[in-house]
Amino acid sequence: MEKYNKLLRNITELIEKGLFSSKELRKELEGSLKLKMEIIANQLNLVSREEFEVQKKLIEKLQKDFAKFKVKKNKKKITKAKKF
Repeated sequence: MEKYNKLLRNITELIEKGLFSSKELRKELEGSLKLKMEIIANQLNLVSREEFEVQKKLIEKLQKDFAKFKVKKNKKKITKAKKF
């Protein structure tokens, strides 16, 4: 919180001194916010959409394979039970 207050104070001082025009201020704020968002995203270990889609397809395939395996296993149990 203290960092944000300091940032706002610095921006306010620059505006009061007339060192920033509104366009320059907008560019500076956008750059700062973009950098903060990237830092937060990196800390959260987020993945790209493409990576997510690849992992999703892989999980779906594994679920299908597991379901097939489960069916085979159940058929074997039924077959063994019928023998006795």
